[in-house]
Amino acid sequence: MIFVDACFGRETPYTPVWMMRQAGRYLPEYREVRRKIGNFLDMTKNPEAVAEVTLQPVEILDVDAAILFSDILNLPMEMGLPLRFEPGVGPIFDRQISTDKDIDSLDPEGYKKLEYVYKGVELIRKRLHPSKALIGFAGSPWTIATYMVEGKGSKHYSRIKKMVYSDPMTLHRLLGVLTENTLNYLSNQIDAGADVVMLFDSWGGALEQEKFLEFSWNYMKEIARKLKERYPNTPVIGFSKGVGLYLEKMDGKFDVIGIDWNTPMERAVEVFQDRYTLQGNLDPTRLYSKTATKEGVDKIAQTMKGHRHIFNLGHGILPDVPVENAKFFIDYVKEVTRRGR
Repeated sequence: MIFVDACFGRETPYTPVWMMRQAGRYLPEYREVRRKIGNFLDMTKNPEAVAEVTLQPVEILDVDAAILFSDILNLPMEMGLPLRFEPGVGPIFDRQISTDKDIDSLDPEGYKKLEYVYKGVELIRKRLHPSKALIGFAGSPWTIATYMVEGKGSKHYSRIKKMVYSDPMTLHRLLGVLTENTLNYLSNQIDAGADVVMLFDSWGGALEQEKFLEFSWNYMKEIARKLKERYPNTPVIGFSKGVGLYLEKMDGKFDVIGIDWNTPMERAVEVFQDRYTLQGNLDPTRLYSKTATKEGVDKIAQTMKGHRHIFNLGHGILPDVPVENAKFFIDYVKEVTRRGR
């Protein structure tokens, strides 16, 4: 698989490309499945629907990897926190975690209840062309803990950051429980057929450098290390958003490091050299314009020429991007990087 080869820094005929959130609302085919099922959470629990929407962008756009359609919050939900999605607000946990007693109430083996995810992975891998990779994923322990403590998305992260500074032992205990669940969750996805796994750290940038390393990155590193011990031939991708100033301190047994759109690729190459394959990092809003897309791709391709690279956006594709523009991005990346070799 070209994608797996690129993860390991092997020679490829062009730079492989995919998009975060590529199975999503910008695709009419996705919206039709969503309309039929009616509820986002119900979609994530339906292996047939999961397989259908995961495969849509591969078939429509010819991306080099499919990424499992799911949600990072299914894991804490199955650990015992009731989850609902409110229009205009997003995911909400009506019960939050704030004490050791709350942690005691969680199922320490919640990952075992995610059979619908593993079944979806099996179906996708059976239907996906052998040349295309399947990416499994999970949220980082810090990101999941943030939702569990805050109860929903946050602008200030006041509850979780209060724990960082006033009750760090309780927070470390929660992160430890999440780390073990996440490790086994990703392991089960690999066993079910995932070719690559990715850790998404959406809220790492909410922390100052020292605390980011202690409460976020170090737990991601632990998961990556143990995954590589179990599955040395399965690439592991780490992506933490908003931490461009912390790159010098980021290491670990990852094969790929994702770079967000706020971080210049030149800076990432300067720091990491070719110790990792770098993934990213076109600004998602460039996809509103084919001219802007072309300019952005050209610049990144030039910067990454001769270096280990997977093309992606610097965050998820936006729901109102025209499908033809997304297709232009994928095709143009392949054209430019094939021409440049």
